[in-house]
Amino acid sequence: MNATPILLAWSGGKDCLMALQRLRADPHWQPVGLLCTINRTYQRVAMHGVRRDVLLAQAEALGLPLLEAPLDWPGSNEAYEQAQAAALVEARRLWPGVRHCAFGDLFLQDVRDYRVRQLGHSGWRAVFPLWGEDTAALSRRFVGEGHRAVLCCVDTQQLDPAFCGRPYDRALLDTLPSAVDPCGERGEFHTLSYAGPLFRRPLALRRGESVLRDERFQFTDFLLAETDAASQRPHAAGPDAA
Repeated sequence: MNATPILLAWSGGKDCLMALQRLRADPHWQPVGLLCTINRTYQRVAMHGVRRDVLLAQAEALGLPLLEAPLDWPGSNEAYEQAQAAALVEARRLWPGVRHCAFGDLFLQDVRDYRVRQLGHSGWRAVFPLWGEDTAALSRRFVGEGHRAVLCCVDTQQLDPAFCGRPYDRALLDTLPSAVDPCGERGEFHTLSYAGPLFRRPLALRRGESVLRDERFQFTDFLLAETDAASQRPHAAGPDAA
């Protein structure tokens, strides 16, 4: 049986990375590309704040092309849906057989229903490789298998901003408040993955400034380190001071 081609909705974070791992382990699926909505004004992923050049480096290290859906800021939900629809048209041009798109959603039923409806309008089907997983177990598995990520955004109404910029590791999981989902599924935090078993090579990142936006969301910037400087650091694969 030939594997079915599938896109993966990509934000740069841990959940979509785990979804990619699950797809690659399933002989039914063949991931062909990463679909990412980019804020055209700032050249970053909305909400995550991840820089476009970091996303491109991720895609290269993961061995998959990045298909971008550019969106102006400020944008509306209608504009988002139009950008996604246009990207799906481009996906069919690039991979004529692709009709499925996977998401890293875990348990929010309203989000799942929205994605199913949205894709259905374009004749696509949504796939959820991680749906229903126990998030406590999934978070520990992510760390235990050697995946590496950092918190790049924190909703300060749900989590202390001091968590922003920290490595997503056992120490962080041990200190998360009980009300916070360990995978951040309710938007408590967002992550940036930079190394692990799926990466051909780890990303050399440099930690930038942390800023509060909209009086609510704390962002920590992560930049690609200079190649020559990174090669001289013994721990260049991880974010500085993370």
